[in-house]
Amino acid sequence: MTISIVYAVIIAVALSAVVGLVCWKSAISYRIKVVEQKLGSAEEKAREILDEALKTAETKKREALLEAKEESLKTKNELEKETRERRNELQKYEKRVLSKEENLDKKMEALEKKESRLSSKEAELDKQKERVSALEDKRTTELERISGLTSEQAKDYLLKTVEDEVKHETAMLVKELENKAKEEASKKAKDYVVTAIQKCAADHVAETTISVVQLPNDEMKGRIIGREGRNIRTLETMTGVDLIIDDTPEAVILSAFDPVRREVARIALEKLIVDGRIHPARIEEMVEKAQKEVEVMIREEGESAALEVGIHNLHPELIRLLGRMKFRTSFGQNALKHSIEVAHLSGLLAAEVGVDVRTAKRAGLLHDIGKSVDHEMEGSHIQIGVDICRKYKESPIIINAVEAHHGDVEPETLIACIVQAADTISAARPGARRETLETYTNRLNQLEDIVNTFKGVDKSFAIQAGREVRVMVVPDQVSDADMILLARDISKQIEAELEYPGQIKVNVIRESRVTEYAK
Repeated sequence: MTISIVYAVIIAVALSAVVGLVCWKSAISYRIKVVEQKLGSAEEKAREILDEALKTAETKKREALLEAKEESLKTKNELEKETRERRNELQKYEKRVLSKEENLDKKMEALEKKESRLSSKEAELDKQKERVSALEDKRTTELERISGLTSEQAKDYLLKTVEDEVKHETAMLVKELENKAKEEASKKAKDYVVTAIQKCAADHVAETTISVVQLPNDEMKGRIIGREGRNIRTLETMTGVDLIIDDTPEAVILSAFDPVRREVARIALEKLIVDGRIHPARIEEMVEKAQKEVEVMIREEGESAALEVGIHNLHPELIRLLGRMKFRTSFGQNALKHSIEVAHLSGLLAAEVGVDVRTAKRAGLLHDIGKSVDHEMEGSHIQIGVDICRKYKESPIIINAVEAHHGDVEPETLIACIVQAADTISAARPGARRETLETYTNRLNQLEDIVNTFKGVDKSFAIQAGREVRVMVVPDQVSDADMILLARDISKQIEAELEYPGQIKVNVIRESRVTEYAK
């Protein structure tokens, strides 16, 4: 039973395998048929595509050939057109060249004609030159006969005349240029003066701008400087004076252009050294005391000067300004003493000529009042003095004397002339301004000797302590135009050979006088 079942199963499996194999074969054959059918249709489509591609290629080929033919025709036409244009241009150029050749031929003919005419004119000019030369010789001979001068003499006369004219024109030109230079020189002159002041200080500057305070010992220098320099800074700030502490043994230098401030600093520092207590609070206290002392000293000096001269009813501020002049110097001459001296001289001169002595003394005392504040205000000491006198209601006579004492304006009264003369006498006195008598006289003699070397000078006088030289010339030898050049040459010679303070005025005088007597 079991075996039969097994055989049955085997048979069933075999049958199923046979049936599956038959089915698989039938499926494969079907698929092969389908594939064969698709391949046949694909070959047909490929043949159709090839046919269409061949047709399209033929069409494109024909179109390309047509386009190439059209392009070649177009290019050919353009080349022909360009060739025609070039040919036309060449024809035009050829015509122009031919016309230019014709013109050149004509010009050459014209030039040949001109050359022939010029050669004939040259021959005529040569003949005319010969005639002119003969006429010139004849004219020269005739002129020599008429004038009685040879050609050389006439030439010398002409040169002299031209030289005189050139000198005159040169003098006028120099005068014009000097006037123009004066107009434009103010600014440059200030620059030059400032540069000169910067580069060259006179010997008396140090003496008039510093004061020396002696110390008991060098240890005092450290106490004056103080901790981190606070004492010296306080003193400089309070007084406006620079303290110079250097290697100078047992001395401190006070430097300032304001002599009043320098005097305050000196007194304050001396008091601090004597006191021994040097600190900022004590410095302020001592500076205030020194300022009061200096103010009292200034007022006393002013009152003393007024009493010495015999002037009363001066404004208190004018007395104070006079006292400040005690600390002012000019070329080493004390300004206050100079003013007192001028006042006395003015009084003596006024008494001699018979004018008001007190007014003359008052004008002489106040003539340099502007110097007391000229380092604080702008302007010259003359203008400052005039402003001060007007401010404190001085009379017009005094104001004019102050304004005219250096010749800036014309003196309007005899008193102004007297003050001018007294000021010159005081300043010119040998020894008044730190100049020895020998140096003084030598300079005056040298000044006159230099002037006398010039042609046409008759006499020369050095006046106003050598500040001016007056030159008298011979009128027949020096003309008015020559005076300008002569004054310029003299000033240049003085500048080159002499050394002098300030400036020297060269005043050339030409005078012609005619005298006749009626009988």
